Amino acid sequence: MNIKTLLLAILLGISLPVAADFKTVSLAHEIQLSNFRVPVTLNSGVAFKTCDDCDVQAVRVTPETLYILNGQTVPLKEFRKTVFKIRDRAQNTVLVIQHLESNTVVSVSVTT
Repeated sequence: MNIKTLLLAILLGISLPVAADFKTVSLAHEIQLSNFRVPVTLNSGVAFKTCDDCDVQAVRVTPETLYILNGQTVPLKEFRKTVFKIRDRAQNTVLVIQHLESNTVVSVSVTT
């Protein structure tokens, strides 16, 4: 019984430093479509507010940014066209994945 406890304590002690090495790389923002501005070009940016009373945040997009509509990756032009057609902007949400180190957008996703 003491050997099992000792072994468990040793394994737990070894695993704790490994767990402390985790680092947040990306941050997901779920935003109402009414608080989101679609990027104009592949090298521009998005602007959004995470709540109605929050300050506007601007984050750069790159040519590697993914634009996703209903689970399908589409070109920016098609993404913009579809998003502008959505009428009930307060009921739809956008998921923006932001890479924290580079402060760029990894993906923008909308489900209509």
